[in-house]
Amino acid sequence: MRFLGTLLALGLAVFGSMLNAGTDRVALVIGVSDYAHISKLRNTGNDARLIAQTLTDIGFDVTTLMDAPRAEILTTMADFAFRSETADLALVYYAGHGVSVEGRNFLIPADANITSNSDLPDNAIELTQILETVDRARKMRIVILDACRNDPFEGTLEEPSNGPRQISVTTDATAPAEQTRGLRAGMAVPSPERGTLVAYAARDGAVALDGSGDNSPFATALSKKLTEPGLEISLLFRQVRDEVMQMTQNKQEPNTYGALPGIPFYLAGSPEQLAELNAPNRAEAWSRIRPDQEAQIAALAEGGDPRAMLGLAYIRLYPDSPTYDPVEAARLLEKASTTQSPEAEFELARLYEKGLGVPADPAKALELFKSAAAQDFPDAVNELGYLHFTGALGLPIDQAEALRLFTHAADLSQPEAMFNVASFIDDGHIPDAGPQQAASYLYRALRAGSQNVLDALSAQSDSFKKETRVALQAQLKQNGFYDGSLDGSFGKGTIRSIRAAYGLLEEKN
Repeated sequence: MRFLGTLLALGLAVFGSMLNAGTDRVALVIGVSDYAHISKLRNTGNDARLIAQTLTDIGFDVTTLMDAPRAEILTTMADFAFRSETADLALVYYAGHGVSVEGRNFLIPADANITSNSDLPDNAIELTQILETVDRARKMRIVILDACRNDPFEGTLEEPSNGPRQISVTTDATAPAEQTRGLRAGMAVPSPERGTLVAYAARDGAVALDGSGDNSPFATALSKKLTEPGLEISLLFRQVRDEVMQMTQNKQEPNTYGALPGIPFYLAGSPEQLAELNAPNRAEAWSRIRPDQEAQIAALAEGGDPRAMLGLAYIRLYPDSPTYDPVEAARLLEKASTTQSPEAEFELARLYEKGLGVPADPAKALELFKSAAAQDFPDAVNELGYLHFTGALGLPIDQAEALRLFTHAADLSQPEAMFNVASFIDDGHIPDAGPQQAASYLYRALRAGSQNVLDALSAQSDSFKKETRVALQAQLKQNGFYDGSLDGSFGKGTIRSIRAAYGLLEEKN
């Protein structure tokens, strides 16, 4: 990690990579069973209530919607998206009807009135909208779809003449419609952004069973595993899969898509247990995983799972671990890099840069930084900007390219890059950008959760011009965090609002 106190005349600037701060876990649970215009479902309401209660029991701030119309769901999603910005983990669970049309997945609200595929955009919720709802959570973003239970349109959709193509709907002939949750074709494979995991109750192209009891097999297994203390989140979903397959005699196989970031994360456990597992850096955090889970991670790594390889590499990079072995860490990162893991490339680049576990090789380090940045890994884009700015690793100094990279990293929500771009704007180095744009970057950096940015704005706000400080106060007021004067003076009221925007709520004196 690299940090510069001054950047020419730009004031304080922060470079490098760090773990973002944040404390909250928020969840939105949507259950729909009582449909107004299509077939009702038996267990989806029960499943949503079970998962909502389970998440509440393990410390989530849960918002629950039952049999809600589309307008209410969209309004609640907008509020949830705002709260997700200051959460470590944002999770959405949906139980209800779902359909897939030409690769686009739609979730069906209670009031949906659909007679043709052209009705879907205005009557349903597209999966991409759900993904956007969790997109700015600081560490983890998870969407769980317990959908596809039966044929919601009873085999056909009426189309007006010369109208759009009908949705073709067929039901699994081997199971009565009331026992499944969707179309024979199932939901389409999603394409979440990196760092977001989408979990399906059934593999794409398959249906999910409703179960013979009060809850579906998937919800039953998920509820059980969510409450298991100290279970690393990637192992959690693998164990849910195994339990569902056992309960359904291999008729239903849950699957996950996308990729979690390389931060170990635990959903259940006492505050003391979770505090023990938490750590300020990834190597130390991974080294605290339970021995039995480390063995499972090692087995997954041997089977080619890139996140498992990355986690195991972090363990081997922790100096106080009895299994400290940077050479083995480099080997694991090399292997993970072949699976198009930009985080593995980024970490391997740092080893080549330092000569840890591998011979020092600036050219190889630069090649890996560039490859990770080309895949839009935010920390790599920001780091490459720093390298161009300083001329490190043999690069010629190129401030224009550095600024381009910092701006791109900021667009990828890298908080230190946002702060740096705000500094450039504040000092007049970006044409056609002024205090409003600088303040917008600073506000977004706060919401993204950088402790460095919080400290800088709390203690060294005078490094920014008054116009930028006034614009930031206006942004804070617009978003309900500040009710004082727009004077550019960062007194106790402004500092309190800055901390609130970051996610630290305090009593007013």
